[in-house]
Amino acid sequence: MRRVYLDHSATTPVDPRVVEALLPFLTAKFGNPSSVHFYGQEARAAVDRARREVAGLVGARPNEIVFTSGGTEANNLAVRGHCEQAADQGRHVITTAIEHSSVRGICEALERRDWEVTRLPVYGDGVVRVEDVRAALRPDTVLVTVMLANNEVGTVQPVAEIAALVRELREAGQKHLRLHTDAVQAAAGMRVDVDELGCDLLSLSAHKLYAPKGVGALYVRRGVRLAPQNIGGHQERERRGGTESVPLIVAFGEAARLTRVELEERTRRIRSLRERFETGVESRVADIVYNGDRARRLPGVSNISFRFIEGEGLLINLDMQGVAVSTGSACSSGSLEPSPVIRALGRDDELARGSIRFSLGKDTTEEEIDYVLEVLPRAVENLRRLSPLYQKAVGSRQYALRSGS
Repeated sequence: MRRVYLDHSATTPVDPRVVEALLPFLTAKFGNPSSVHFYGQEARAAVDRARREVAGLVGARPNEIVFTSGGTEANNLAVRGHCEQAADQGRHVITTAIEHSSVRGICEALERRDWEVTRLPVYGDGVVRVEDVRAALRPDTVLVTVMLANNEVGTVQPVAEIAALVRELREAGQKHLRLHTDAVQAAAGMRVDVDELGCDLLSLSAHKLYAPKGVGALYVRRGVRLAPQNIGGHQERERRGGTESVPLIVAFGEAARLTRVELEERTRRIRSLRERFETGVESRVADIVYNGDRARRLPGVSNISFRFIEGEGLLINLDMQGVAVSTGSACSSGSLEPSPVIRALGRDDELARGSIRFSLGKDTTEEEIDYVLEVLPRAVENLRRLSPLYQKAVGSRQYALRSGS
């Protein structure tokens, strides 16, 4: 069976060049970076090189990068770490209705500890409004956390404009107010620069960049203090205790370097393929709705709701024909509830349950897109043929045509 992978927003295949970079640190170069002898210093030098590469990807200084186990830990360290540090200055957090489940979960945990959380809407285009952020800011607000690009619909948020509001209030005396952005999805599909964004904290994850799972990073702007979430070690400037995973960090560094060098060409190719895909879907499948702003989004993400069918059924049908897609965030896989992100766009239950995310990668080919365009319409037609709602809608249309209405 032919297999096509269109779920790069969930994870990416590891680039062979990344594998080549990490392999020596699984065998001969096995030292602990905290050791003072040759083996330890060899490992320390490798971690330092990787730190420089990850910093270079987002325009940061190396000493502003904290390695973590992934995006979820980076989000926890940023949100919980800052809130715990600033709790005596205020207990109010601003976020959006479309954040990743890790940020949503942290905010819910804060509420159980008597924090107040304001969740801003994103409207039909999936983009938060800067004026809504301005209206929500209060003297006791200590953190605004808004993702840079959404992981389900790909919409890019106005983080730089929000940062300007935060900076304005901080300069006016609200010293503990900070801005965090989850850039886990964004870093693979757009240029990210922490100074241009103006953020104080920024989360990254290696497995979205063609590196292995299990390693990520948090950018912490110089001068920002965090309460550590891993206690008991001096590593990462005492912000994240625990022996560093040298092979994974090395892999992350190489993936960051390759992304920085190749990003422009990757995004050009992927955007072209996405346009080919969406044009083909529009000409072959009726009764579809695109989710999120089609202009202000990552180049490789296409989220489509198919009327009259369940997205889970379509996912399974496509998987049986070798095509891998998703119905939303991989971290929420298995949930029976409609995607909260799609619901936040104002979609009803039918459209929310019928949504599919197609996410393309740097190695996706035209032939793969054409194969998906061959099997997708048949899969949709087969499922709709079994849907009473679809049969009713077809009958109503036929009646309308006969009656001339």
